[in-house]
Amino acid sequence: MRTALISDIHANATALEAVLKDIRKTGADRIVCLGDITTLGPEPVACLHMIEALDCPCILGNHDAFMLDKELIHTYTAVQRIIDLVDWARDQLSPADLEFIRRFTPLQTHSNADGSDWIFFHGSPSNPMEDLLSFTPPDDLNIMLEERSAELIGCGHTHIQMMRQHQGILIVNPGSVGLPFREYVAGTKPELLPHAEYALVDKKGDSLSVTLNRVSFDRETFKKAIDRCGDLVLKFHSRF
Repeated sequence: MRTALISDIHANATALEAVLKDIRKTGADRIVCLGDITTLGPEPVACLHMIEALDCPCILGNHDAFMLDKELIHTYTAVQRIIDLVDWARDQLSPADLEFIRRFTPLQTHSNADGSDWIFFHGSPSNPMEDLLSFTPPDDLNIMLEERSAELIGCGHTHIQMMRQHQGILIVNPGSVGLPFREYVAGTKPELLPHAEYALVDKKGDSLSVTLNRVSFDRETFKKAIDRCGDLVLKFHSRF
């Protein structure tokens, strides 16, 4: 069984196309999307439709939840530029698009044939806006995980690729497809990396391996998509 984990696409269809092409080339039995599909980038509808076409399990990220609840963004940030971008993305979506997002779930447990469990969520099991990091203290991590046990946990949200072993659990963050960060920013201005990110998890019998992947994508195509959206998206991405 080979599973591809993707997360934090953030309306970057050019990067998502590159990642999906690489997954098809490498081969995967399933794809799991760990959330945050439609906001902050130029192509929210295209990204959402590409994920819908995969017919894959989808986790509800905080930015996905912002599409369903207009007021929720104010519990996350007071930065008006981000609030405006989230509102703009929501305005691009049809009722059918919103209905698709409503089918996302905040936490999923997948049971494997050998009896092992894999758990997927966006930030933490109870809060998609919580940061699970390589340096989160073990005691704090136990509280975040609410004493859950699994063979593997997949999460996103931080935009930083990570693989960590915690009390026998392998924790994997595939990084960000659309907005990968160079380092943890804790709400400050990030520095973006010039590639798209995802992870592959291979399970063969009792063996488990994880590959963190970085894929190049056409920056000029992405820039043209930004230019077509006007000043709101352009000004956001000109910060980087």
